[in-house]
Parts: sequence; structure tokens; C-alpha cells
Amino acid sequence: MREDCVFCNPKLETNQKVIISNKYCIFLQLEQADVKGSQLEGAGVIVPRKHRETVFDLTIDEWQATYELLRDVKKYLDGKYQPKGYNLGWNCGEVGGQHILHSHFHVIPRYEDEPLAGKGIRYLLKGPENKRKT
Repeated sequence: MREDCVFCNPKLETNQKVIISNKYCIFLQLEQADVKGSQLEGAGVIVPRKHRETVFDLTIDEWQATYELLRDVKKYLDGKYQPKGYNLGWNCGEVGGQHILHSHFHVIPRYEDEPLAGKGIRYLLKGPENKRKT
């Protein structure tokens, strides 16, 4: 556990709250996730209770607990927000977009009235602005 980590110590980030938890991990949401019609309505992250830098550092028990919590989170989000789809993902390392170096699994509900409805994670990554210089 790291004292200055907002996932090890969720109370450090006053705008986030623990929604659901189990023995090995927690589901956190920022207050903005509760704003109807916001870009990330209902979104949150599942994080291990112990400080693990990336998903590659999780134990088997943490993997299993993440899966079990994800099923509970989906039930919660389906009931409260009624999304029509989901994007799920891990960002690993700075180049992979990880800004907080504590493993966190993004759970992002998707809605039919979004301008990018029907576009998945690959849509952004394979756009022309992301073309590599070879």
C-alpha cells in the first residue's frame, strides 16, 4: 500500500467513492459519473486493494476477484444507468495511457445517443492521427 496513491487510499480523492467491493478489489466512481448525460455517465474503475502497478502484476486471486466484481458492477450499472453497451479495458504503462501507476480496470457504459455510439476502443487507436512514423 502506498500512502499517496488515490487507489490505495480512495479518500485522498474527495470526488471518488467506493460503490462495490470484495475481499481483493473495489469499484470506484468519480462524482461526475453520476451526472445524467455526461460523457462518462456510470463509468468507474475496478482496482486491487493491494498496490499492483499493472494488470500483469495481479495475483490469481485478484484476477478472479476482478472478474467476480465485474459481474456485480454490470448488474449495478445496468440497473442504475441502463447502458446499451460497454467498453472495458486496462491501460498499462505511460505509452499505454496509464496515468496512475496502480492497476485499474476501466468499466465504461455506452449509450445509443452518443456521437461515437458504435465506435469501440480500436476506432481511436487506428485513426490517421495515430499513424506511426516508420
